[in-house]
Amino acid sequence: MNIRILGCSGSIAQGCRTTSFLLDDDVLIDAGTGVGDLTLDELARIDHILLSHSHLDHVLGVPLLADSVMRRRHDRAPIQVHALPETLQVLREHLFNDRLWPDFTRLPNPRRPVLALREFQHGDSLELGAARRRVDILPAAHAVPACGFAVTAPSGRQWVYTGDTGPNPALWSALAGRDVAQLVIEVAFAESERAIAADSRHHCPSSLAEELKRLPELADVLLTHIKPGELDTIVADLAQRLPDRRLQTLSAGQVLHLA
Repeated sequence: MNIRILGCSGSIAQGCRTTSFLLDDDVLIDAGTGVGDLTLDELARIDHILLSHSHLDHVLGVPLLADSVMRRRHDRAPIQVHALPETLQVLREHLFNDRLWPDFTRLPNPRRPVLALREFQHGDSLELGAARRRVDILPAAHAVPACGFAVTAPSGRQWVYTGDTGPNPALWSALAGRDVAQLVIEVAFAESERAIAADSRHHCPSSLAEELKRLPELADVLLTHIKPGELDTIVADLAQRLPDRRLQTLSAGQVLHLA
């Protein structure tokens, strides 16, 4: 199982792409600006999109992808867009409304659209793609309804992505007993912006350090969603708070492997 990092930044700047991960070649996990680095052929192979929440930096690739591949998928089933009901409602009302963007849940034909919206709930498990990969829906604690994902590799080990979240006791309850190989967890703000992090329900170094005390040492910790220009400050702060914990920062173009 391969996870290609298309984007892992908390916003845009040169070399920075917002959150998007490609699971093997047919499942997109969030759809930030990193989606734009895929070729047309790669975009056309995506059959499923999992959205963690409705914020623009995680969904803006969905309408643009639909527009790019519609002519290449006329004889294939719609791309399945999976999300919480609240997230899908935002897409229906504020994105695919024929004002901000055409309604690709009805184009090119209402009977055979390029996109189909599919609801899930926290605690659900999905089986996606020809490989029937299991994806479990995890709780997140963000400013809007949100979730994370646990993807199970053939070995039974799991790649876990928290989505955008602040302190989240429910996540650790949901992860109890799982064999977490890699945890992708956000830390959006430097400690100097701790109040902003708390208000927006993101992590800063102090809140993340407290959360990671709950994680077994054997799991790799991969940091995502850092704001442009803040990486060195945040990494140095976390190294002081967690001197015995090996932390890695994700970068666009990186490929993670899990057997």
